Amino acid sequence: MRRILWGTLIWLIGIGAAAAAIPSSDAKRLNEAAQVVTELRATPEKGIPADLWDKAACVVVIPGMKKAAFVFGGEYGKGVMSCRTGNSWSAPVFMQLAKGSWGLQIGAQAIDLVLLVMNREGADKLLGDKVTLGADAAIAAGPVGRSGTAATDARLSAEILSYSRTKGIFAGIDLSGGVLRPDKDVNEKVYGAKAATEIIASTASTPAEARAFVNTLGREARATTGQR
Repeated sequence: MRRILWGTLIWLIGIGAAAAAIPSSDAKRLNEAAQVVTELRATPEKGIPADLWDKAACVVVIPGMKKAAFVFGGEYGKGVMSCRTGNSWSAPVFMQLAKGSWGLQIGAQAIDLVLLVMNREGADKLLGDKVTLGADAAIAAGPVGRSGTAATDARLSAEILSYSRTKGIFAGIDLSGGVLRPDKDVNEKVYGAKAATEIIASTASTPAEARAFVNTLGREARATTGQR
């Protein structure tokens, strides 16, 4: 009996260790995503309007997406998604974006993408198998700056507002046609067999490597509401 108990304990420890292993490239991506959020919120007059940030149910950050030639080709951008859970943010789900043919960033070597998911219905769609932006989920280029909240009808009805950053400058970007989905391989390595919806629903502990990103989201949320 004792041997069985010890064997079960060792097996559970092994499963936990396997689930907690974050590949170094994804740990780096988490740090880069935290830096993008920090720099974005540091310049509200040139970035995402505070009231839109405060209304967002979830945030997706895809740092350092490379471009091929003059338009985006058939590569994948990878990033993370976290959602509000009361006064805090969920453990991040690793995401991947299949790029479409977006020619708005000619001359850029790499861009950072930030998506504000404005409601949980939009979040639920993104956490499914895959979502074609613009077709399965309404998306629009987000307004920029303190006066950018004079939203058009498209922005008011959009489930997702999208932004790009090139050379330190944020701007709205139309990502219609891109396919966004959870990165199942990385999520399984980090969280085990949990589904993306379970991770977001706070049934998964935030890995140590992800705490800086999650803490940054919480810190920036408090800053926009004047909390300390």
